[in-house]
Amino acid sequence: MDHIVTVQDAVTAFADFMEPTDAELDAIEREMPVILAGVELLDAQIIALNHSPNELDTRRIRRARRRVLTARRELANQTADMHRGGAA
Repeated sequence: MDHIVTVQDAVTAFADFMEPTDAELDAIEREMPVILAGVELLDAQIIALNHSPNELDTRRIRRARRRVLTARRELANQTADMHRGGAA
């Protein structure tokens, strides 16, 4: 007879104490513009993969890359301000 045994890590992986902290949720909230800009870039790249890229695809990808860079720069500036003690 085979016994069914559960793995403790798998059972407790989603326990209540594993919820994100308020600080982690705040960090995710601060990074959300970067995440969304990255998703937009990925979407533009996927669209371009479906066919031979044209001028519109090239512009869409270029704009999405600029949005990612802008979002990253703004996040870096906010982080630097927080470390210097400035208000965000």
